Amino acid sequence: MRGLILTLVMPPTGFVVLILIGLLLGGRRRLGRRLTWISLIALILFGMPVVSYSMLLALESGLPLTPPPDHPPQAIVVLGAEVIRTHQEKLGIRPGLLTLDRLRTAAALHRRTGLPILVTGGTTQPDTPAVGLVMEQSLKDDFQAPPRWVESKSIDTWENARFSADILRAEGITSVYVVTHSWHMRRAVLAFQGTGLTVTAAPTSFDDPLGPDLDDFLPRASGWQTGYFAIHEWIGYAWYKLR
Repeated sequence: MRGLILTLVMPPTGFVVLILIGLLLGGRRRLGRRLTWISLIALILFGMPVVSYSMLLALESGLPLTPPPDHPPQAIVVLGAEVIRTHQEKLGIRPGLLTLDRLRTAAALHRRTGLPILVTGGTTQPDTPAVGLVMEQSLKDDFQAPPRWVESKSIDTWENARFSADILRAEGITSVYVVTHSWHMRRAVLAFQGTGLTVTAAPTSFDDPLGPDLDDFLPRASGWQTGYFAIHEWIGYAWYKLR
């Protein structure tokens, strides 16, 4: 239910819903026309990479990328993302592209530093294993970098941070690398504040700034997807600020 509501209110689907509401307001023509046109214009703008991509790039600045010299990281925490159902895998699901990108970054960091890995992510789909368990299997089979700890109860980034911190503090670990996407890192760092862990950001590759390309002013599917991630992160960041 939570996922359904989120899909209906978040752009671009949210704009489509508002357009339909505007068209259905036949008894209030002026209100209906205004709502329809405003939503349609917003939908078009949202699909333009020059708009949506700029919103995403703004999330990737000001991250704590340099480990503190007096308190270097002692472990690597990898935040889970999406998974995909499949009958061809042992667990019945496999990591999605976002999750794989984070696992690849974590495995490379592990090989470079020798630090142990913690994966974190709970159940996101009914009757499926936790994301953390899927990540554990993938790190073993696909990257030959098995994690030392698995956190499998969290349902969002806030709980990723809290539950992971509980595990690591019990091991005497108080400084970590956090691996997630660069556009998700701002919210992730905020979630770790107050957990007792010192965080150094280890994001996946940063997005390149847009060039002067006419195509960036044309709406397309990738623009709407990018805009969804951007709006989701900015709303999440604001919510965490208020917690």
